[in-house]
Amino acid sequence: MFSNTVTLSNGVVVPQLALGTWLIDDDKVGAAVKAAIEIGYTHIDTAQAYANENGVGEGVKNSRVSRDKIFITTKVAAEHKDYKSASKGIDGSLKRLGLDYIDMMIIHSPQPWVEVNQSDDRYFEGNLEAWRALTDAYKAGKLRAIGVSNFLKEDIDNLWNNAEVKPMVNQVLCHIANTPLDLINYCQNKGIVMEAYSPVAHGEALKIPAIAEIAKKYDVSVPQLCIRYDIQLGMIVLPKTANPDHMKTNADVEFVISDEDMDTLKTIEKINSYGDSSFFPVFGGKLKGYSGKPGSEVV
Repeated sequence: MFSNTVTLSNGVVVPQLALGTWLIDDDKVGAAVKAAIEIGYTHIDTAQAYANENGVGEGVKNSRVSRDKIFITTKVAAEHKDYKSASKGIDGSLKRLGLDYIDMMIIHSPQPWVEVNQSDDRYFEGNLEAWRALTDAYKAGKLRAIGVSNFLKEDIDNLWNNAEVKPMVNQVLCHIANTPLDLINYCQNKGIVMEAYSPVAHGEALKIPAIAEIAKKYDVSVPQLCIRYDIQLGMIVLPKTANPDHMKTNADVEFVISDEDMDTLKTIEKINSYGDSSFFPVFGGKLKGYSGKPGSEVV
C-alpha cells in the first residue's frame, strides 16, 4: 500500500493517495469507503456536489479506524459565492459527514458549473466571500486546512493577493495527455500543493497505445502508470473506484518512472475527447438546463 504523505503550508500532513468518490451513489459509497480504509487508504475525497457525504461519513464510522487516522476532504458547492451560503454549506457538510471537524475543505470551482466554459466571469468577489467563510471555519477549528479546485492562475492570484489565509491546495484535472504544467509549477512555487483528479483520464488513457507501451516496460497497468505519473509530479492523487480489487492495484505504485519516461509522458498528444463524459464541464463540456442541485456537478 502506497503510504507517502505531503505537508501543506500550515504543517498539516496529507496522505498522497486518496480514494475519489465522484459518481459513487450515497447508498453505495459507505461500503466503498469502508473497503478502502480496510485496504489501507487513509484519505477520502468527497464533495457537497456528489450528494454522498452521508455515505462517506457512514463508511468512516463503520471502518472502526480512529478518526484521527483518516483524512477527509470535501468541497464547497460551486454555486456558493457568498459568505452566508458557503458558511451554511460548511456546517451542512459537517452534519452530513457526522464529524466534529473536516480535515480539508476546498472551493469546488471558481465559477458555478453552469457557467464553466461558457462565461468570462471569474467571480472574484464571490470567491473571496466563499474563501472568507472557509477561513472563519478554519480559524474556528471546524477545518484543518483549506484550498481550491479548478482554479486558474488569475483565480489563485485573486485569493493570494487579497485573502488573509493563502490557499493550501489546488485540485485540478491532471493526467498523462493533459498535464497543466505551467499551472502546476506556478502553484507549487507559491507553496500550494497540487491535487490530481481523474488521473486515468476517466478511462480514456486506457485507449492510448503510447501509454500502454510505457506501462508494459514497467510491468504495471495503465492506471498504475497514470497514478504514479501524478505522484512523481508531486501531486496528491485521487483515483475513483468502488471496486476493492482496483483500490488494491491503484495503491500498488511503489515503482519509479525514469526521468526520460516522465519527459516522454509529459509530451504525449493531448486528449481532445472524453467519450461519453465529454459533456461534463471539467472535461471541456457545457451544462444545459442545469438546476444547481447536488449530484449533478463534477469532480
